[in-house]
Amino acid sequence: MSMNPNRNRLIASLADDLKPVRRFRLRDGALLVALAVLASLIGVEIVEGLWRGILAGEPAPFFWVTNGMLMLLGVAATAAVLAMASPAVGRRYDAPKWASAMLGVLPIAAIINFLPQSKGVGALVDPSTLHCVVSSLATALVSGLALTLWLRRGAPVSHQTAGWFTGIAAGSLGTLVYGFSCTMDTVTHLGIWHIAPVAISAIVGRIAVPRIISW
Repeated sequence: MSMNPNRNRLIASLADDLKPVRRFRLRDGALLVALAVLASLIGVEIVEGLWRGILAGEPAPFFWVTNGMLMLLGVAATAAVLAMASPAVGRRYDAPKWASAMLGVLPIAAIINFLPQSKGVGALVDPSTLHCVVSSLATALVSGLALTLWLRRGAPVSHQTAGWFTGIAAGSLGTLVYGFSCTMDTVTHLGIWHIAPVAISAIVGRIAVPRIISW
């Protein structure tokens, strides 16, 4: 039985404008973010210079604890953002939430460590405070842009959650990368001023990213 000629013409007209598209693969998104992190690392080396004492074992143990937790949070949030661009039934995004809670322990530990010293609240601010926060946020823009472009290519269901996770991922990776140039390795400095950019970036991501990725 032949199809209705009108139906054939309708199907043909609908198919005329179709074009093949590149497959949407998570590994492509991961590569995009990896390149963004590498680019930001090179930028930090050129502008600030990486701390050479890291290779000589000069940093305090808390330096590695802080940056290790930032890395875990950055990877967890990045994986969630990449997955959110290709939504599927039954997917859960709990890893960034737990990693964020884990990172939140650091400012508490820094304040508890600081209180017995009785130096006043002003002593929490050191000469590197503003520079570290601003530089970490600037570095975070590179990864944040890569993740936002990936989300815009995809079809995230919850734009608000995607915004939160994008900001958290960018802030964590940006602070991690910039942190390799910072020679301040005290508990107070790392626990507060290397965590603050993550919180600020998360808020910015929640506000800005949903507007950018909405079609």
